[in-house]
Amino acid sequence: MCGIVGYVGPREATDVIVRGLELLEYRGYDSAGIAILEDAEFQMRRSVGKLVNLRRRLNTEPTAGHQGIGHTRWATHGAVTEANAHPHRDNSGRVVVIQNGIVENYLELKNRLIAQGIRFHSQTDTEVIAQMLGLYTAEYGDFQRAFGQVMSELRGGNAVVAMDQQQPDLILAARIGNAGAVVIGHGDDENFVASDLPAIVDYTQQMIFLEDGEMALVRSTGVEYIKLDGTPISKTTTTVAWDPVSAAKGGYKHFMHKEIFEQPRTTADTLRGRVDIDTGRIDLDGLTLSDAEMQKLDCIYAVACGTAWHACLINKYFIETLARVRVEVDYGSEFRYRNPVMNERTLLLALTQSGETVDTLAAMAEALEQGVKSVAILNAIGSQAGRLADGGAIYIHSGPEISVASTKVFTGMLMAGYLFALRLAQARGTLTSAEIREHIQALIEIPAKIDTMLKDTTQYDQLADLYHHSTDMLYLGRWVNAPIALEGALKMKEISYIHAEGYPAGEMKHGPIALIDERMPVICIATKDHVYEKMLSNVEQVLARGGKVIALVNPNDELVRSKAHHVIEVPETTPLLAAVLNVIPMQLFSYAMAVRRGADVDQPRNLAKSVTVE
Repeated sequence: MCGIVGYVGPREATDVIVRGLELLEYRGYDSAGIAILEDAEFQMRRSVGKLVNLRRRLNTEPTAGHQGIGHTRWATHGAVTEANAHPHRDNSGRVVVIQNGIVENYLELKNRLIAQGIRFHSQTDTEVIAQMLGLYTAEYGDFQRAFGQVMSELRGGNAVVAMDQQQPDLILAARIGNAGAVVIGHGDDENFVASDLPAIVDYTQQMIFLEDGEMALVRSTGVEYIKLDGTPISKTTTTVAWDPVSAAKGGYKHFMHKEIFEQPRTTADTLRGRVDIDTGRIDLDGLTLSDAEMQKLDCIYAVACGTAWHACLINKYFIETLARVRVEVDYGSEFRYRNPVMNERTLLLALTQSGETVDTLAAMAEALEQGVKSVAILNAIGSQAGRLADGGAIYIHSGPEISVASTKVFTGMLMAGYLFALRLAQARGTLTSAEIREHIQALIEIPAKIDTMLKDTTQYDQLADLYHHSTDMLYLGRWVNAPIALEGALKMKEISYIHAEGYPAGEMKHGPIALIDERMPVICIATKDHVYEKMLSNVEQVLARGGKVIALVNPNDELVRSKAHHVIEVPETTPLLAAVLNVIPMQLFSYAMAVRRGADVDQPRNLAKSVTVE
């Protein structure tokens, strides 16, 4: 979640850009930088830390010009250093680039460039873009064509903005996927680029939002819009109504809908600054447990409430599989009442969105009283859970979640839990660096895979049209997807008010099968893993009793497709990380059902966002 600002027009570009970056500093605050085109050469200023440090540098080393780009960074690849701060330039110094996102095929591209003799000056994935752009620009003699070519070779979700010092009065911007927004502001003889509205809304309210695979050619006299292959496209400006609620919803009808669609970005944000794919290492900055403390653990109690409890169940699979530490999952509301057995080889892992959930805090207090350290996975910075976590806090950085029904925080908890499991494995030696590198690669591909699932959601509206009169639903999953079945049922219950139950599919014959008839929709999570054949058997059992099967499947699974009444395709990933992808259809389906039934999506009856009393 980085801040991007670009400007071309009659004003002093430095003033516009730095002011915009100040308004976006919440999106990135470990370093900042600008590049201004001054007398046909780029003047770059970069600094580590908050934006005030960049301002100080500009006071001593001022720039002047009418075209430039700026960036506030939240580190993904590489440490927090001036060399890693944006903008980045190619070795010739001709082009400069800023980026929001993760280049999934960074290692592949970097190794290719090194083989061509390119020398790198930073640890970032963004420098790969700059170096490629410089090479292609020199080869083609065409900056625009080179930019489109580079964008077509990137894999992941990216917002990229670039300038060529031989092309004055031109800024190129592109969006790939949904991991980074690109907003173009249209003014009078001036135009703007930003990653979010607050940076430029003081100058214009006429905005255009780039979609996946679109480029903008931004000049002071106007803006052209094209596809990456150069095909012209027509875009319509939107007049932004700048009131706080409308701005916060960002054009979505409900906060829940917006927060579902933020997940390509928020899952990427949870990874930022914490993974090093070059070395295969995990660095959780807020974790204070030493390697020695992690090595001696023989039990972790994972405690939470509601949706976060489901995240605990999934993190149990992550930790036990990767780090080989036993995990016991408890409801926060029950933990302290059963007099839990803890000792010096025990850790409490608390999951909480708000950091103020009373039962989870009580569990942490119980651990503290018994001399056991706690680690918290949470979203709200400055909360009580963060202060109680004497083993450290892992913040998921999802930003405010307004809707009562949790979506982006849930997937953030899974991403953070997976990172914690890898960090434990690193300390305990249960995975090699090479193996951790493979897990990191799978993790950084998750945001773009979520993005593909959000391209077309009309299928969920169609399912809602068919099943909105249902009174009961059953959700089935096995292994890591059993908790996803629980989470899917909870979402359906809490926002559409339909009675829904989630079960491990192996338990179907132990009671729930009695409920299945032709009126019962059964959601079966049947993506490929080592229990796929067993899940297929459950699908057959539901069909034999007349149930309506809605199946989650991987692409090219013709077997389940031939049996189910409806299928929802989910991209393939590693078996453990399938849980992160499989929850997305659960969120979309429950949202569509709630809208179809006319329910209050963001504020469902009888529920509150944070439960701060028993």
